[in-house]
Amino acid sequence: MDAQGRGRGDSIDPADQWVRNPHTGEYELRLPTSAPQPSVPGPRRGAPGGPGMPPHRAPNPRDDLPGDRSPGRRGRRPVKATSRAKKILGWTGGTLAFVVLGTAAGAYLYLDHLNDNITAVSDDGASTGGFRKGEAINILLIGTDKRTGEGNEGYGDADSVGHADTTILLHVSQDRSNATALSIPRDLIVDVPDCPTAREDGTTEVIPGATGVRFNTSLGQDGRTPSCTLRTVTELTGVQPDNFMVADFNAVKTLTTAVGGVEVCLDKDIDDEKSQLNLPAGEHLIEGDEALAFVRTRGSVGLGSDLSRIEIQQQFLSSLMRKLKSEDTLTDPSKMLSLAEAGTEALTVDTQLDSIGKLADLGLELGRLDTGNLTFATVPVVDNPAETVKATVVLDESKAGQVFEMIRNDVSFTEVEEAEKQEKAEEAAAVAARLEGPRAEPAEIRVRVLNGGAPSGSAQQELTWLQTEGGVLKSENGGNAGTTLAKTTLEYASDQADQARALADLLGLSASALKPGESALNSQGLPTMTLTLGEDFLGAGVKLDSASTKAPAEVETSTADEVVCAS
Repeated sequence: MDAQGRGRGDSIDPADQWVRNPHTGEYELRLPTSAPQPSVPGPRRGAPGGPGMPPHRAPNPRDDLPGDRSPGRRGRRPVKATSRAKKILGWTGGTLAFVVLGTAAGAYLYLDHLNDNITAVSDDGASTGGFRKGEAINILLIGTDKRTGEGNEGYGDADSVGHADTTILLHVSQDRSNATALSIPRDLIVDVPDCPTAREDGTTEVIPGATGVRFNTSLGQDGRTPSCTLRTVTELTGVQPDNFMVADFNAVKTLTTAVGGVEVCLDKDIDDEKSQLNLPAGEHLIEGDEALAFVRTRGSVGLGSDLSRIEIQQQFLSSLMRKLKSEDTLTDPSKMLSLAEAGTEALTVDTQLDSIGKLADLGLELGRLDTGNLTFATVPVVDNPAETVKATVVLDESKAGQVFEMIRNDVSFTEVEEAEKQEKAEEAAAVAARLEGPRAEPAEIRVRVLNGGAPSGSAQQELTWLQTEGGVLKSENGGNAGTTLAKTTLEYASDQADQARALADLLGLSASALKPGESALNSQGLPTMTLTLGEDFLGAGVKLDSASTKAPAEVETSTADEVVCAS
């Protein structure tokens, strides 16, 4: 929709006609009284301010019940027009308020009539009561696999009440400098707590919890509402979300169409019968049903598991965010209005986010983020050891606790990663320095050789080579090490560093194989270095390739500004 679509002149930017009323906190349409508005839809029947409903009314106790709508406010006071810079900020902020879900949509949401598009349901007291400015923000984003909407019945489970199929805990730091989008696998085994839930007749039903069930059963099953998923996340992570947003399949379709398509990249051809995705390798611009098929595919990517699907969804979300923050989108009023319509139609929120003003406030808070500081991560998991055929996962206790603690303590994943990179770089520099300096002559090297994982007889074979080929005559066989090492090591005292460098040159040892420590005593009671042959031993006199100093694999992450191809 453009200015001419409303009967305005060519030179009027539609965004200039919408301003925020400081008295009400709502965005209002500012037009001359004589101007017709044929293409701006009015409130739906029964909506606040609509036919048969006064513009202001006392709160209804049923406003918090599932399916009801919260009243809108209809002030019409003239206010000062915002600057173009502030409008751009509003567009960006509103966009980021929803984009992270991937099955939800967003825009600056200026249009007052969009209030009636919003569906709000109760949080049943499970949240903190809503996000607060000046504090860290935690939003639970839920994509349900309920097959509602035109064209979605063909995806199987047509009669399903839906599950928490795609769930992301979005943490935004207190200073808004960074954020973490933590994906929670749908097949993660969790305990779902008892869930007090408001019903349409005004009563509260406590839905019994369940032990050792899939995470995705926290929504839809046994009558569970989004507030139950929120309680489950709180139990799992120790993080209590401030708000939640829920969207169905239509959100992906309508959002990607509204934005003009999202660019994705494939390392290989994909022909997935279940998701109905058929794309050759390379770059593609996808929207609508094809975009939905992309985020649903899993059998043809990675290991074919839900974890692989999470990875492809995170790649999609990064691309979608870049598209939404692009100048082509932000400066196109028609796209922004289409996004606003798509977002509010597809979105279900808690009653703390039940108006355009509240959503816009959240959007402006999120709009301060730099996409380079939004980290996508997944809850660390391992295969469920209780299963013979692996279908579910459980927490990787060695890593998950640290991830949850970082979010609780408002620690930036991007800053931690940079600090870890710097620390590793410093460690690597320190290790490399072990090979820098003078070398002793072979005849001065005193070393004993132990077998710590090499084939039987390797210590003697290496000793023979050292003495006959390397000129290391002050060497002896120390027997078995009593422990198994993956990598060969050379331990030495500080005053033996020149000997260690010389021996490293002879054997092709990397700097990381050199272990500063204490010297041992040889059979004659003289100080000696200790060479322990590990499982990487290649044979007497064969130089070892430089060993990798790569740290053990930790939590895999990516940032929204990275371009990654699905494989």
